[in-house]
Amino acid sequence: MTETATGPMAGTRVLDLTRILAGPLCTMMLGDMGAEIVKVEPPGTGDDTRAWGPPFAAGEAAYFLGANRNKRSITLNMAAPGGQRVLKELIAKADVLVDNFKLGTLPKWGFTDAWFDKNAPRLVRCSITGYGATGPKSALPGYDFILQAESGLMSITGPEDGGPTKYGVAIVDVCTGMLACNAILAALHARQRTGKGQKVEVSLYESSLFMLVNVASNVLVSGKGGGRFGNGHPSIVPYTTYQTSDAMMALAVGNDNQFARTAEVLGHPEWAKDERFVQNRARVVNRVAIDSLIEDALKRDTADNWVSKLKAAGVPCGRINSVADALSDAHTQARGMVETVEHPTIGALKLLGIPFKFYDTECSVRHPPPMLGQHTEEILRELGHDAVSIARLRQDKVV
Repeated sequence: MTETATGPMAGTRVLDLTRILAGPLCTMMLGDMGAEIVKVEPPGTGDDTRAWGPPFAAGEAAYFLGANRNKRSITLNMAAPGGQRVLKELIAKADVLVDNFKLGTLPKWGFTDAWFDKNAPRLVRCSITGYGATGPKSALPGYDFILQAESGLMSITGPEDGGPTKYGVAIVDVCTGMLACNAILAALHARQRTGKGQKVEVSLYESSLFMLVNVASNVLVSGKGGGRFGNGHPSIVPYTTYQTSDAMMALAVGNDNQFARTAEVLGHPEWAKDERFVQNRARVVNRVAIDSLIEDALKRDTADNWVSKLKAAGVPCGRINSVADALSDAHTQARGMVETVEHPTIGALKLLGIPFKFYDTECSVRHPPPMLGQHTEEILRELGHDAVSIARLRQDKVV
């Protein structure tokens, strides 16, 4: 853990008015890249995810800890006039503002598009909503689980003969946060050319549709598709999970040459000459037959042995790990994907590492996830408030 920001976003100031996951993940990514993040939270309660547990570590929810490092926390009642005055001061020092408020919240407090154009023309504003600012659902709040259902993502996930299934993490929130980060970086790049900031909008709804990628394309082109294939692939076979003698493994054969090598390793080179299996389009039609033959062959040996043999032959495959297995994997350690930071009450705290590596402007974990309001006085002093002013804000329950 280092105190100095050297990443590509060093010197950029981000005002984080978000909570839950999509927004906090977006701003954490910017913080990992070196940006200074000021997280604004309601007094007393803070970000909802501070209470989402167990598990907790020294009273801090693991959920919150996972998406809020490299930030400072100030508590602020933005619905109060005094809080709005402080918010204006924070905006004046920011390059980026990210919010996931219900539509109309900022304008209700006086922060209209016209206000921003006049008072913060270089500010990049990113609004993360459930359904976007227009359309028949625009007024509805967005929830990851509901968007997985409405977008069709659940309809293509789960066993072929079972029911629709949600993803194991809040994947719509995660992807929306990543898209928001991309959009903010693009808007900052555009500001270098135009000299002006702009408003950027990202919604859970549009993100969830965008996540359908090739499946959506299949449906749009053919008018068909979008069914469930369990762990299989709608357009590639063999591409699923199989039971070996001791554990499950995944096999992802992407072309006919890989299939021939798979057949050779499994002791059945004749499969690569069988008209039912010789080409991928034939294997897709005959997926039940080839999947059954492959599983019968794989049951003769252990997952680790098959993975070793198949990888040696250039066939994409892997053992199905638990999350704990994946986090303790030697490659995870080698790539710095688990980091330990010192937290003021928890002590040594393990967090996921940074997934993007910059070789000239190194990203870093500089600060642990903040405790609620931990930096309130520090940030207020940076805004020019003295002890008397801060005491008054506390007395008035503004902070």
